[in-house]
Amino acid sequence: MFEKTKSFFAVQDMTEGKISHNIIRFSVPLLIGNFAQQLYQTVDAIIVGQSVPGGLAAIGTTGPIMNFMIIVFMALATGAGVMVSQSFGAKDYVKLRRIVANTIMLLVVSSLVLMAIVIPLGPYLLELLNTPEEIIGMAQDYLSIIFIGIMGMALYNISSGVLRGLGDSFSPLLLLILATLINTGLDIYFVWYLGWGVAGAAWATIIAQAISAVLTLVRLFGIDFLHPYSKEDMKPRWAIIKEIYHLGIPAGLTQGIFAIAMLLVQNLINQMGTLVIEANTAVIRVDALAMMPNFTFGMAAMTFVGQNVGAGKLDRVHRGSKILSRMSLGVSILTTLAINLLGPILLGLFSKDPNVILVGRRMFLVLSLGYIAVSQTQAFGGILRGAGNTMPSMWIALFTSIVIRTPLAYLVTYLSRSAEWPNGSPYWLQASLLIAWVLGAVATYAYYRFANWEFKSQNPLHAADLAGDALAEVEAEARAEFRDPSDLF
Repeated sequence: MFEKTKSFFAVQDMTEGKISHNIIRFSVPLLIGNFAQQLYQTVDAIIVGQSVPGGLAAIGTTGPIMNFMIIVFMALATGAGVMVSQSFGAKDYVKLRRIVANTIMLLVVSSLVLMAIVIPLGPYLLELLNTPEEIIGMAQDYLSIIFIGIMGMALYNISSGVLRGLGDSFSPLLLLILATLINTGLDIYFVWYLGWGVAGAAWATIIAQAISAVLTLVRLFGIDFLHPYSKEDMKPRWAIIKEIYHLGIPAGLTQGIFAIAMLLVQNLINQMGTLVIEANTAVIRVDALAMMPNFTFGMAAMTFVGQNVGAGKLDRVHRGSKILSRMSLGVSILTTLAINLLGPILLGLFSKDPNVILVGRRMFLVLSLGYIAVSQTQAFGGILRGAGNTMPSMWIALFTSIVIRTPLAYLVTYLSRSAEWPNGSPYWLQASLLIAWVLGAVATYAYYRFANWEFKSQNPLHAADLAGDALAEVEAEARAEFRDPSDLF
C-alpha cells in the first residue's frame, strides 16, 4: 500500500493543499516524462539519420499521416481524461471504474479499425503527398510496421492519461523511461547490428510500446478503487461513451484539423526536395522538445481544473489558472533561450550533412519566436478543457490552421520562389506557422477572459443519469466504503 502524501506513485488529490505545490508536484515528473517521450520518438530519427541515407526523410514524411490517423485516440484520451479527473474530484469511484473500462474497449476496437485502413492504403497516401521516389519504399515500411503495433502505443497513452487524471504523473514517467531504454537498445541492435534500416527502427518502437502498455495497465489496475471489476463495470455504457466523445471529439477534431494542415504543408515540403524534408524532420524533433513545457502545463491545467470542478471549487480553479499561466510563461521563456543556444548541436544529432543543419537552423530560428505564444494557448486551453468546455479550442484551431495557416503557407511559398528555392522558401513556410501560433494564443486568451466558460463546469454528468437509480444505490454503497482517497494508499 502506498502512502498518498509520501509516495510519488500515489494518486494526487489536487482539490486540497497549496495550489503551486500541487501543480509543481504533478508537473515535474510529467515534464520529464514528456521529454522522455520525445526522446523515445527521437532516438529512431537520430540512429536512422546517422546510418541510413534518406532514412530521416522517410520517417519524417510519415508523420502527418500518423497524426491524422490517430485523431480517434486523441478524442478518447481527452474525453476520458476530463471525466476521470472530474469523477475522482467528486469521489465517484463506481463511475470511475466504468469510464476506464469503456475507454479501453473503445480503444481496442479503434486500433483494429485503424490497422485495417492504414496498412493497405499507406502507399497511396504517400503518393498523394508527392513523397520522393527514392524514399517512398522506406516510408511505406515504417508506416505499416508502426500501425501493426498501434494498439500498444494507444494503450500506453490512454492508460497514462487515466493515471494523470488521477494525479499520478510519476508512474507513467518511470515506465516511459524504461520503454525509452528498451527502444534505444533495440534500435541499436536492429538498425546498426542487423542492418534492418528504417524497418528496424519501427520494430524497435512497437516492441517497446507494447511492453510499456502492459506495465502501465498493471499499474492502473493495481489502484485499489479501480478493482475488483464486476460484470456491471465491464458492460458498454452508452451514456459514458457518448460523454467521452462529447468531450473528446472537439479535441480529436482539433488534432484532425492540425493533421490536415500538416498534410497540406507536407505536400509543399516534399516538393522542395529531400534536403528540406530532412531539415524539416530534424526541426520538428527539436521543436517537439522545446514545446514540452507548454504541453506539460496544458495537461496539468486540465487535471487540476477537472478535479476542482468535480469538487465544486470554482474559486480554486480561478486562483490556479493565474498560477498556471505565469508558471507556463516563465518556463517557456527559459526553454526558448536554452533551445536557441543548443539548436545547432541538437540539429547535428540528426544529420552529418552541413546543408541540412544550416537549413534546419534557419527554419528553427523563425519557429522559436512563437513558443511563448503557444505556452499561453496550452495553459488556457487546458483550463477550458478541464472545465468540460472543449469546443473553443476546436474552433480556434480550425480558424488558425485552415483559414489562416494553410492558405498563407501556399501564398508565401509561391511568392518566395527564387533561383535558390525554385519551389518556395522553407523559411517563409515556417513563418506562416508562427503567425498562426500568435493568433491562436490571442484567441484562446480572449475566450478565457471574456466568455462565460464557467457555466460549462457547473453541469457535470451525474452517475444516476448513466444507469438509473440502481447505479445511484451502488454508488452510495461505494462512497460509504471508500470515504476518502487517502485511506486507499
